[in-house]
Amino acid sequence: MKKLIITLLLPSVFWAQNFSMQDTLKGSDTSFRNFWDVKKYEIDVEPDFSKKYISGKNTIQFQITKDVENPLFQIDLQQPMDFKVKDLPEGFHVKRDGDFIFIQSNKSYKKNDKDTFTIEFFGNPKIAQRAPWDGGWVFAEDDKGNPWISVAQEGDGASLWLPIKDIWSDEPDEGIILKIITPEELVGVGNGRLLSTEKKENKKIWTWKVNNPINAYSIVPTIGDFVHFNDQYMGEKGSLDLDYWVLKGNLSKAQKQFQQVKPMLNALEYWFGPYPFYEDSYKIVETPYLGMEHQSNVAYGNQYENGYLGRDLSGTGVGLHWDFIIVHESGHEWFANNITAKDQADMWIHESFTSYSETLFTEKFMDKKSADLYVQGTRQNILNDRPIIGKYGVRNEGSGDMYYKGANMLHTIRQVIGNDEKFRTILRGLNRYFYHQTVTTQQIESYITEKSGIDFSTVFNQYLRTTNIPVLAYYFKKNKLYYCWQNVENGFTMPVKLNDYTLNPSATRWNKIKLKKNSELEWNKNYFILYKEFKP
Repeated sequence: MKKLIITLLLPSVFWAQNFSMQDTLKGSDTSFRNFWDVKKYEIDVEPDFSKKYISGKNTIQFQITKDVENPLFQIDLQQPMDFKVKDLPEGFHVKRDGDFIFIQSNKSYKKNDKDTFTIEFFGNPKIAQRAPWDGGWVFAEDDKGNPWISVAQEGDGASLWLPIKDIWSDEPDEGIILKIITPEELVGVGNGRLLSTEKKENKKIWTWKVNNPINAYSIVPTIGDFVHFNDQYMGEKGSLDLDYWVLKGNLSKAQKQFQQVKPMLNALEYWFGPYPFYEDSYKIVETPYLGMEHQSNVAYGNQYENGYLGRDLSGTGVGLHWDFIIVHESGHEWFANNITAKDQADMWIHESFTSYSETLFTEKFMDKKSADLYVQGTRQNILNDRPIIGKYGVRNEGSGDMYYKGANMLHTIRQVIGNDEKFRTILRGLNRYFYHQTVTTQQIESYITEKSGIDFSTVFNQYLRTTNIPVLAYYFKKNKLYYCWQNVENGFTMPVKLNDYTLNPSATRWNKIKLKKNSELEWNKNYFILYKEFKP
């Protein structure tokens, strides 16, 4: 979610960056990480509103993946947060280096051995200045002056407050337990299902459980003066629980606005397959920032308006027929939460497919003409400032064009496939084949190429790894159309369908076709390419 807004509202940044060893430790599967696999997190957290302070603990359950002697474990915890490792075995040593905790073991492990670390954390965490566009905790007040607390952490990672193995490629296979400790009069909402509430002195403990693997940046507690209402959706896997936690004063608005959830689920299940977390339910929680795709815990702050804070990001008017945050952030349940990129450089897998879910929802909710108009309109947001894929191994995102340039790339691929049922089968197949997995760009590219029967490798290279938009140059001579590709990478191939004609342009020579008598050639706007008349 975060990068979209930056792209729309801020100028592009200079692409050249220098990366440090700290960046490598954050973004790589280092030798301090690659021998152990997280199985479960058991987290307690208690925010203190008046002091803007948080404390708690995380018990990390893990399994060893290969034989190692006296290994050094890396745990991520960003400054200024402090910590204490509890009940550490004799002979183990702890050292902090910047944003990392290193635990030196004095024993060897065999493959499949299991162990745990319990780490207490405490301190004044980084405060977000413009959540969700920057990372940090949010200590806000609602209209009645009640504390309203949450955290935004997609870019920075959950380690900005939580001691954790903060790398996208390792999700806790057995989920999490999240205990949120609040003042007695407030509510703590987390991911998954509410297991219990417990009063303790003048406080309340809200215990939530996630059964499925979960990406770390989705682990988010939210605290406020909430009221709860629920519903049921009969979906592809049966009855899905729908839970809504909103500020008390917004109950009537939420009950009306959230009626859009069922049509959204109907459309996205049609295109992507069953909602991936029936076991953990579907939930929306009102947050003091615009929105985020926290797994089974969608953050909502769109002020109960259609569009994006009342605006249509396509500029066509189509986007004002539905609530952007409900559709977009829920789309991430399939792409980001079900299918998660191993490396932040491949974040396009999250954002391109999810941005295209807006178009797919529109097609199912309204009609295909409106959907085509919408996706074409979103091109006004594309900057072509730098490649969509970022730098690997250093926790670096690519261009914000991963949103709508990526969506238009997928729309273009759909045109080339030329069979909407096959395209839908591919989208559903992705979510079935990579169910609850972390993936690479290469895996997604290969799957689409294999299942479509079309080699899209040069198309992915063009749109993901360069800033050049293909130009179809053309001119007419007598009753013939001459055409070729310009502004493309070597070897670029992509057929273009116009009316009854299929063009197979080359980047090295002019092709030609004979036009039918009295036929009118209409340029297909559904391809994200430029049409340019050439003067021979």
